[in-house]
Amino acid sequence: MNLDQEFDAIVVGTGISGGWAAKELCENGLKTLVLERGRMVKHIEDYPTMHDDPWDDTYKGQLTPEEGATQLKQSRTGYTTKKERRHFFVNDLVHPYNEVKRFDWMRGYHVGGRSLMWGRHSYRWSDFDFEANKKDGTAVDWPVRYKDIAPWYDKVESYIGVTGEKLNNPVLPDGVFEPPFEMNCMELQLKNNIAQNYKDRVLTLGRVAHINGGKNYEGRSNCQFRNRCMRGCPFGAYFSSNSSTLPAAERTGNMTLRPDSIVHEVIYDDKTKRATGVKVIDRVTKEKREFKGKVIFLCASAIASTSILMQSKSDRFPNGMGNDCGELGCNVMDHHFTVGAYAKSKDYKDKYFKGRRPGGIYLPRFRNIGGDTDQKTYKRGYGYQGGGSRGNWEDTIAEMGYGKKLKDAIQVPGDWTIGLNGFGECLPYHDNKMTLDYEKLDEWGLPTVTFDVEWKENEWEMRKDMKAQAKEMLEKAGFKDVQTYDDPGAPGLGIHEMGTARMGHSPKTSVLNKYNQVHTVPNVYVTDGSFMTSASCVNPSLTYMAFTARAANHAAEQFKKGNV
Repeated sequence: MNLDQEFDAIVVGTGISGGWAAKELCENGLKTLVLERGRMVKHIEDYPTMHDDPWDDTYKGQLTPEEGATQLKQSRTGYTTKKERRHFFVNDLVHPYNEVKRFDWMRGYHVGGRSLMWGRHSYRWSDFDFEANKKDGTAVDWPVRYKDIAPWYDKVESYIGVTGEKLNNPVLPDGVFEPPFEMNCMELQLKNNIAQNYKDRVLTLGRVAHINGGKNYEGRSNCQFRNRCMRGCPFGAYFSSNSSTLPAAERTGNMTLRPDSIVHEVIYDDKTKRATGVKVIDRVTKEKREFKGKVIFLCASAIASTSILMQSKSDRFPNGMGNDCGELGCNVMDHHFTVGAYAKSKDYKDKYFKGRRPGGIYLPRFRNIGGDTDQKTYKRGYGYQGGGSRGNWEDTIAEMGYGKKLKDAIQVPGDWTIGLNGFGECLPYHDNKMTLDYEKLDEWGLPTVTFDVEWKENEWEMRKDMKAQAKEMLEKAGFKDVQTYDDPGAPGLGIHEMGTARMGHSPKTSVLNKYNQVHTVPNVYVTDGSFMTSASCVNPSLTYMAFTARAANHAAEQFKKGNV
């Protein structure tokens, strides 16, 4: 690349949002530099464990003490840093952060970011979500409504492939769907019973970004039901930047991709009142560079993008770019979950299932949507994810070490179980925040992030109902031995951090406008989780993609008009 070239656009980050920004900008003809702070990961070629079986792992897949010590915080989820996928999660010792209160920050620094490791659940927001802040007097109003984003949901779903069934449910709008996966017998029993006992609830299959039909998606093929998704999918069956949007951007001839490039500041020109580029530190050599661009897209993830804005100080912005409102870094949100119930069943001894379905069941929100659904003890609502499955032969090994009994036992699956795991909305609180510590620097000389975030009364009250309703639905469905649980963990565990550079109507109360532009620097767009003004109770990645596609097309239009 020509290091002195001025690009039409610069995209920071290559994950869910960055890939979409790159694709849309490049397809609109803009010469685009895409910067990624981590290493290069090539689709298929750089998925080292994609075909590994359990017997291929040393120590039965367990980490050595030395390996575990490098990811003590990353391992808090209980599943991210297993042997076969830990290479996609950062080393906590190399990438430290600070906690006033516990915050589980899960990160992947490489080309593709967390698009290689995400859970793939893809749900639309509705006006129940976009209007919630205004209606219940929380934080600030969203400057958009569902009708503004609906066409972009259409565009994204049509491109990435989302399985699902139409429900005609106003809380969870229908979309452009691939054929849904099938429910098993336990799940069907629960679905049918909920339909009989509740007028306001419906159980469906999770809407997940997997190809499961006859439509051709360039360079990608159908899901193979391996459920080894977080290792990197060689079939491209689930959507990722590496298998989909980045190759699309590359095909235009307009993309320059540069890994190992840590962006830490957006450069501001006081005369033009515009950004002129970004400052970068080479991850490997520590060399400092500047790259010039006419449009800047920050898509580095909610915490990283806001860190860049905070470090982008000038005479005009002494407290960080776009921070006239004082909200930059505040209103950190995540989803609270790991609360609900599960049950066992002695029935269906003659039934099993084939393959490893890469998604479970979903029960949309049914609280605080009007009438009898409204609750007095908390605002907003929650949905449930979960599923039914059958135990396997591993349960028998401890007691039957050898002989005919063991041989017979391992040919018979265990009992069926089914669970409902609540997934609740967190309100935006100004004092749930991230800050930068300039006394504790990382190895590139940059300030580290400090989190001061906690669940509050609204979330705690909601969790009581999440547990109670899960138990009630399983008991009504006739399942036995119903057990409840509530393991709140800490914010960050949902891996949906958002809200640190919120969108709003005014620069006095928000950082971004309705097109994801910094109010006071209109050629800077922020389209990852930073822009979220509230959290809803559904997985947010589909919404990030829709807003990113909308913002990138807006930026391309403004660029061609000479407005940015």
